[in-house]
Amino acid sequence: MVPGMPCPCDIPAQGSGCHNCYHEVIDAAVPAVLSIPDFSIKPAYRPGVRHVEAAMNKTPHSTASTPRPALKGLILMTGIALVLFGGYAVSHWLSSRDDVTWYPPDQACNLHRQSCSARLGDRGRVALKVDTGGRIEAREPLPLEVDVKDLDAREATVDFIGRDMDMGRHRFTLEAGTSGHFSGQGHVNACTREVMPWRARVILNTPDGRIGSWFDFDVARS
Repeated sequence: MVPGMPCPCDIPAQGSGCHNCYHEVIDAAVPAVLSIPDFSIKPAYRPGVRHVEAAMNKTPHSTASTPRPALKGLILMTGIALVLFGGYAVSHWLSSRDDVTWYPPDQACNLHRQSCSARLGDRGRVALKVDTGGRIEAREPLPLEVDVKDLDAREATVDFIGRDMDMGRHRFTLEAGTSGHFSGQGHVNACTREVMPWRARVILNTPDGRIGSWFDFDVARS
């Protein structure tokens, strides 16, 4: 029987040899079924991809996570600047705490030429004299004298501050002399302005707390 030809059993006029036909058809079909190719999907081959992925997986740390020396220096300098600024802010806050009861001066007074005084409510009176011989100069020693009347002052200090510009605080503690008299020396800094407005503040330490008054004056640039 020739493979591919119709079996005699399929032809009505023929009825012989059918068993041989089926055996021949099965014998020819089995090898064909066994030789069916594998059509399952497999990943395409990509040259070098496995090597790249393996190298990336083996890298212990990314280079981006390691700060560069310049970045480390910038972080360090920023930290130092923050610490310095914080220290300055705390120092300024501590030095600017105003626990003084202030009393305004009675009237305008020329501190260059005379002693200026102020009444401290009903507690007494304070006077300040800058004995320069007629003119207060920047960066020159300023002899200071404070006199207190009708008041128990245990300590007297004088500080100089800029009236409309932050020039820092120059505070000078005076030495106690005879009853109610204090003396010492101070100074004011130079400024680029032609005329720098200053304020002299007298602070007295008493058993009832700290009280004080102030006197304004101007210093011309020499």
